[in-house]
Amino acid sequence: MAEEAKDAVPPSEESLVTSLLTEIFTSPINIFLLGVCVVLIYKIFRPSNGSGAGKSNASGPLEPPVPKMKRQDMNLAQLKQYDGTGEHGRVCVAVNGKVFDVTRGKKFYGPGGPYAAFAGHDATRALATFSVNDVKEEYDDLSDLSSMQMDSVREWEMQFTEKYDYIGKFLKSGEQPTEYSDEEDAKDTKSNKED
Repeated sequence: MAEEAKDAVPPSEESLVTSLLTEIFTSPINIFLLGVCVVLIYKIFRPSNGSGAGKSNASGPLEPPVPKMKRQDMNLAQLKQYDGTGEHGRVCVAVNGKVFDVTRGKKFYGPGGPYAAFAGHDATRALATFSVNDVKEEYDDLSDLSSMQMDSVREWEMQFTEKYDYIGKFLKSGEQPTEYSDEEDAKDTKSNKED
């Protein structure tokens, strides 16, 4: 037997490749799995436009980026101007006393989006109660929210802070806005670029 093992010829690479291909392409499940692998590899390695400079719409051309807003505090009347229908199409939302520029998420918060009711409004109560229709038309002091709802509000506030540009405080009626200097705007812009 030892002589038979010495005389046995190892399979050639060509016959190995042929048997592998035959195994793959003769079984429908293997063909399906191969297709899934090809699609996943394509999605991983395909080039994408991740520059964020502009967004393409359904017709193809790029929209120019909207310039960053200057830091400013807003009351409800001022906030309502940023509902996505204005000159620049800018969308702002207030969450827990802070105003955020959510224009990057315009497909969600802009006109026709699933959260369009938040645009130009204080969305705090709606986020706390998980109800898009719970947006108030006046300043809401949130004093009737439970501690669990307030915890939810704080989590939403953190998410908005991480994802969108902070513009300023959401002011109640009669409250005076803070005057922000150009240095604060420049410092804020620089810290966002470092992130």
